[in-house]
Amino acid sequence: MSRTIHLALHPYGVGGPGQHGLWKDPRVAKNASIDIDYYIRLAQAAEHALFDALFIVDSQFINATYPAHYLNRLEPLTLLSAVATHTRHIGLVGTASSTYNSPFNLARRFASLDHISGGRAGWNVVTSFDTGTSRNFGLDEHLDYTTRYGRALEFVQVARGLWDSYEDDAFPADTARGVFLDATKLHELGHEGEHFKVAGPLNLSRSPQGQPVIFQAGVSEEGRDLAARVAEGIYAPGGTLEQAQAYYADIKQRTAAYGRDPDHIKIFIHGGPVVAATDEKARLREREIFEEDNDFDRNLALLGRSFGAYDFGAHDLDAPFPDVAHLAEKGGRTGAAQLIARARQENLTLRQVAESVNQFRESPFVGAPQTVADTIERWFEAGTFDGINLAFRTEEELAYFVDGVVPLLQKRGLYRTEYAADTLRGNLGLPVPANRHTRRPQLVND
Repeated sequence: MSRTIHLALHPYGVGGPGQHGLWKDPRVAKNASIDIDYYIRLAQAAEHALFDALFIVDSQFINATYPAHYLNRLEPLTLLSAVATHTRHIGLVGTASSTYNSPFNLARRFASLDHISGGRAGWNVVTSFDTGTSRNFGLDEHLDYTTRYGRALEFVQVARGLWDSYEDDAFPADTARGVFLDATKLHELGHEGEHFKVAGPLNLSRSPQGQPVIFQAGVSEEGRDLAARVAEGIYAPGGTLEQAQAYYADIKQRTAAYGRDPDHIKIFIHGGPVVAATDEKARLREREIFEEDNDFDRNLALLGRSFGAYDFGAHDLDAPFPDVAHLAEKGGRTGAAQLIARARQENLTLRQVAESVNQFRESPFVGAPQTVADTIERWFEAGTFDGINLAFRTEEELAYFVDGVVPLLQKRGLYRTEYAADTLRGNLGLPVPANRHTRRPQLVND
């Protein structure tokens, strides 16, 4: 079977990083980020267009400088449970931290979403970018990189063990014999590791897709390695075509090196298409969006997030970029290291670095529907992604993409014309994981 493109939808609400002015748009409700009807409408529109998943991001720390969407938004699993009851096919992927959760509790919550949705749950595993999160969970300091990623690996392993607590035929519910549970098919976990000690079993059976799908967004060496070991879906950084090709090849190679099938890890790049009647109008609109969102104070605050929500406002903006490398070790180390290296190499001031955080860069997915479809096809055939995680500023812009671009991809045989399955795994072409206590091979749920 030939490869086809997967699409996911990432709602902006009232505006995340780089979308600082979105809440001012008259088409955007000022309470969008906490309005469940907004998410239900988006999910239903995406499902109508045969998208694979709705993706909800999250963080657990804010201050007043954070993007509008971050300041007031719904908790992902609560949100997705509500959306599940208004959809039938689209996957539901929520972000949850492996640093600031316990394996038993989170495994139970995702398994519950998986049952509520009939096998459509996915977990985006993060180790928490914001260093200030620690203070919301009784810790004085954020854990370092090595500890966070070691904990994340063990967390996923524990969760997967808990999801296999029951064999698939553990509940005969035989009224004649008076047997509800076959006790021989219930298994304690008995896990004792470096970071966790979890007895189990989990008080919830496996869903129609076996287990929730594991997503990850690895950029650093630790992140890429974790992704190659456990992820089934990846949210990739994108960048230029060449950068996306290099990332795609690297992850697929690492996956194979761990003895896994590279086809069983789906890489989604970020895409923020701007579609208009002509290429010229689309490019003009792209520039207008940048001007609307190019707020220096917000960019300075966004820069601070990579350094533990550090307040750069205390420094002279026109002096050389300050020595803050030590602040990045427990925050966004990879991105921060790149900023520091560039500042030193080019002798940039703090103002110049802050301006570069939200510097105008032309997106490849901008133009008339034909142009955008051509670009998506070219990138896909060049080996840069398995799917695109799409973000649209408004519901109207989503509709324009769905009505204008999706039919062109379908005509070219690059995108489905109907769902293949009722589960997230089935639609992504991922196998149902065999229960570790039975090890019987299972086919993709369809």
